[in-house]
Amino acid sequence: MYLDYNGIKYNVLVTKKNNKNLYIRVDDELNIKVTCPYFYTSKMISKVLKDNVTSIYNMIDKQISKNDLNKQNNNSYLGNELNIIYKNVKKPVYDGNTLIIENENMLLKWYKNMAKEVFKIYLDEAYYVFDEKIPYPKLKIRQMKTRWGVCNRKDNSVTLNLELIKKDKSCLNYVIVHELSHFVHFNHSKEFWCTVEKYCPDYKSVRKELKK
Repeated sequence: MYLDYNGIKYNVLVTKKNNKNLYIRVDDELNIKVTCPYFYTSKMISKVLKDNVTSIYNMIDKQISKNDLNKQNNNSYLGNELNIIYKNVKKPVYDGNTLIIENENMLLKWYKNMAKEVFKIYLDEAYYVFDEKIPYPKLKIRQMKTRWGVCNRKDNSVTLNLELIKKDKSCLNYVIVHELSHFVHFNHSKEFWCTVEKYCPDYKSVRKELKK
């Protein structure tokens, strides 16, 4: 099911729950999410969408504006504002606070390349100060929506969220220490947090920063 607006087809994702009412929202990927009671048929949902089409168009417009604003405000590198200039270049040019790129794909590749280099440096620094005997982990980097890092003891790997390359260095250090500490305590017990604090004394303030 989809809704056509200004020549663009927006997916309608339906979730049925034990609700009394039907709810409509537009997520950051511009999907129209409908949550409704189990008895709602496709025909009934289509009618609700048609009856509320103006409101849905407004929700789409607002989310597009919000996405554009987030995109403008989300250009940073290790906590410092990154001035982006778009030009016809074959490879990125970075001078410390300004990055010249051709397009968004080049920007993403630049972030990935910088993350591979920087994350490895910080992982090594954190790993070699651990007194506890832990394995040297394989470093994985990927984009994640809900987690900053993941420790996998089955393959001795640490996965870091690519978005950390935009955060202050203290945030990157905390997440690495957090994940390495899971090789000592694979839980969030008191002992685990004591280990985190041992190697990242200001972890509580850094955690607050990451939640902003």
